[in-house]
Amino acid sequence: MNYATRLIAGTVTVLVITAVVLVIGIDRSLHPDLRNQSLASLRREAILIRAALPSDSTEWAAFSHRFAQAAGLRVTIIDSSGRVRAESDLDDTEVQRIENHAARPEVVAALATGSGSDTRTSATVGRPYLYLAITGGPGVIRVAMSYEEVESIVARTRRVVLVAALPALLLGSLLAWLASRRIARPLGEIGLATQRIARGENPQLPVSGIPDVDRLSADLRKMHRELVDRFESLQRKQSETTAIVDSMVEGVLSSDPKGEIVTANPAARRLLGYGELEALPSLLLLIRSKEAREALAGVAAGGQVVDREISLGDRTCLLNARRLPTGGTVVVLHDLTDLKRLETIRRDFVANASHELKTPLTAISGYAETLLSDRPDPEISERFLETILANARRMQRLVDDQLDLSRIESGRWSPALERIAIEPAAREAWALVRAPQVGTPRLEVDLEPAASFVQADPDAVRQVLRNLFENSVRHTPPGGSVTVTASREQGRTRISVADTGTGIGADHLARIFERFYRVDPSRSRDQGGTGLGLAIVKHLVEGHGGRVAAESELGRGTVIHTWWPDAPMNPPDPASDHRWSRSE
Repeated sequence: MNYATRLIAGTVTVLVITAVVLVIGIDRSLHPDLRNQSLASLRREAILIRAALPSDSTEWAAFSHRFAQAAGLRVTIIDSSGRVRAESDLDDTEVQRIENHAARPEVVAALATGSGSDTRTSATVGRPYLYLAITGGPGVIRVAMSYEEVESIVARTRRVVLVAALPALLLGSLLAWLASRRIARPLGEIGLATQRIARGENPQLPVSGIPDVDRLSADLRKMHRELVDRFESLQRKQSETTAIVDSMVEGVLSSDPKGEIVTANPAARRLLGYGELEALPSLLLLIRSKEAREALAGVAAGGQVVDREISLGDRTCLLNARRLPTGGTVVVLHDLTDLKRLETIRRDFVANASHELKTPLTAISGYAETLLSDRPDPEISERFLETILANARRMQRLVDDQLDLSRIESGRWSPALERIAIEPAAREAWALVRAPQVGTPRLEVDLEPAASFVQADPDAVRQVLRNLFENSVRHTPPGGSVTVTASREQGRTRISVADTGTGIGADHLARIFERFYRVDPSRSRDQGGTGLGLAIVKHLVEGHGGRVAAESELGRGTVIHTWWPDAPMNPPDPASDHRWSRSE
């Protein structure tokens, strides 16, 4: 039931109750008042009758008839024994048959106290009467009036009240309806406005001109502004928190008390092998690791996990977990795979670098000690000194190559791009590898017309070609050839260096660009290689935004491909060091 209906129903109910109360009040107030007034009037009439009653009893019947007719009352004269001596409504014959009135209440009261009254239906005439009796005459003089007149007055008054209540009821209902329309309309609009507030929409609050309603609208406006401000503040904080969690390299998961996932940042999805929008199972099913499940079971029992190393497939993670105040669980996964790989690379690098330096150092130390202790003849001393110098230069190349790699990886070098002719650069690099002699592999250059030039750092191109030539010459037998080719491929220039050497096995091919990796370590060291040449090639080409690849078969030679983009991904940095060439 809406407000308007309740208001009209309440008004009608109040008016009906008011009419009922008035009617009851009339019955309980007017009725006794009229009876008392009638008794007072009857008392006066009875006193007059007592004063005017003839002393001759034979005249009493006529007197009662005359007085009753004049006053409109019923007059009865009763002796002290209760016998009726005269009755205004009956003749003498009928009076003789009236029963004794000694037991009538008003007669009993009059004989006892001098006055008495009663209201009842007359046994003599069969109508309701109001009786009043006083002592006088032969015993008691009683007057009576029809009580129907009193009832008639009360009934008429009751009808008047009810008739007056009907238009009041209609008028009150109309006023209630008008008032309800004026009040209910803005209240209904306020109700709709609160629904819009609940949906997060902008409310339209009315201005009704009713102070209380307008005050309610003003309070709702203020409440809406405060809610909007608080909601926006919460949204900002939530967005900041979400952005922070999503940008973390650690995987972050949170679950509700039932173990259902509530939050999973992108790092966690990547670690666990789930897509961005893919549905996630419960926490214990999500992390497929026995030790992780055991740890999380302990967290569910109220404990916490700190820096526990677990395996997730081929990855190693550090697990931290604790119970949330709401009963859920928060889990942080720190991927240690790259760190462990870098640690392995560092250990391998230290071991390889130490091993690479140890060989020439051992040779230098051994020959130097021999020269100091044995004092060989000049020819042998010269040969020993040449060996010492060769090993010192080998160490120098090793240090220089490592410094070059460090400079590239640290970002302190970016290519100084120029349009460079490939063939002159190739022949210049070839000249630095080995002086012409019998048995040296021959160089062949085969360039497409559209691929005669490349947009790159000239020194970097020469260094790439020189390193590739050194590898090819080192592994190509006398009479073989080294061929440089260039072609255009989808906005890039491909420069390839092929040889007719011993080739590389398939199990080694994927690792030849790693630093210090050797297919045949003893032979490479004997021929003066540092193990860093192809690693430098890879980093220099990738520094231009290109890539490298290798093809080879045992006994059929090797081809190293390099792709140089026309618009390198890494433009020159004015603050970086463009110089690549180093002293030889």
